Amino acid sequence: MSSGDRVILGIDPGTNLLGYGAITVKNGNPSLLTLGVVRLSKIADAGEKLHHIYERIVGLIKGFEVQEVAIEAPFYGKNVQSMLKLGRAQGVAIAAAISQEVPVYEYVPRKIKQSICGNGNASKEQVLSMLTAQFNFETKPETLDASDGLAAALCHLYQFQPRTFGTTQGRSNTGKKKSGWEQFLKNNPDRLKGG
Repeated sequence: MSSGDRVILGIDPGTNLLGYGAITVKNGNPSLLTLGVVRLSKIADAGEKLHHIYERIVGLIKGFEVQEVAIEAPFYGKNVQSMLKLGRAQGVAIAAAISQEVPVYEYVPRKIKQSICGNGNASKEQVLSMLTAQFNFETKPETLDASDGLAAALCHLYQFQPRTFGTTQGRSNTGKKKSGWEQFLKNNPDRLKGG
């Protein structure tokens, strides 16, 4: 791999199925490295599931020499127990990446869909269709969790300033990202009208 290449691992966290996709970026052009799922439904113990997630993410990072990880944020609106389990899976995946000194970037599902399809309300099937056109899959991914992981990686490539949880120096960025009208007006001064 040349020094200008980037390898991005995208993760769609889950406690029964965790989807992932890795891309390599050469001269700004992405190509598919791997795509798949980690099946966890047969593991009964919750702690063992989290350990398995940790080990698999570390293995993927080492195996593909990943430099950046993009992870899908939990979707708010599920029941509380589901959110807790999903949050744990996401946290363990983030910890695995940070343990390897790989920065982690989080994207909400709507942002990922917007980046891939141009529509934040796109279906998972529409995301898969766009990814199939982009990467010319020889075989369809085994689940939509796999394509969602890949979509997170591609979304990260398209972004300018993502939110980060860690850096290659192992430090965390805990500063809050400004949002709302104040930030919108700062970013769009041409929208202000004099009174």
